[in-house]
Amino acid sequence: MAKYSFEFKLKIVHDYLAGKGGTSSLAKKYGFKSNNQIRKWLNVYKEFGEEGLLRSRKNRSYSVQFKLDAIELYLTTEMSFQEVANQLEINNFSLIANWLRNYRKNGLKGFLKMKGRPSKMPKKISEETEPIKTGDTERIKELEKQLRMAQIENAYLKELRRLRLKERHKKMKLVRKSSTASENILD
Repeated sequence: MAKYSFEFKLKIVHDYLAGKGGTSSLAKKYGFKSNNQIRKWLNVYKEFGEEGLLRSRKNRSYSVQFKLDAIELYLTTEMSFQEVANQLEINNFSLIANWLRNYRKNGLKGFLKMKGRPSKMPKKISEETEPIKTGDTERIKELEKQLRMAQIENAYLKELRRLRLKERHKKMKLVRKSSTASENILD
């Protein structure tokens, strides 16, 4: 990914705000393949001002707890990835989507950084299958129970979110329909 100077980003944002074109036309004008990058800069500028454009290229590392908090915020609210990123002052909202995907695929292990190159050699059988201690089996059962409860809660919250959006959509249709009907009566 190419690095862009602060001045270049600011020029494009000012061009957009001055009405010199939309994101698609500015993307064509400045040689971008799509308008996604310009939309990201616009969002960062709207949320954080010029300072946001300055810090957008800094590589930050986030703790495992921070990532889990971001995922939880997304799952338990009706906020989009963009809104969660803005609230947590993360410039790149796709990080949250990546964290969620990684967490669902690998669990907490997905957040632990491995050092060095991954081994291409298969692990020895003795390393893969350590005997499980009796105290550990109780703990594993308890954790599996907690995981199932969290999955149920997650599914419930998603369904609740969907129903709220559906209800909001119905209300908007009803308002539009009633305003159209009242206009017809007045004519």
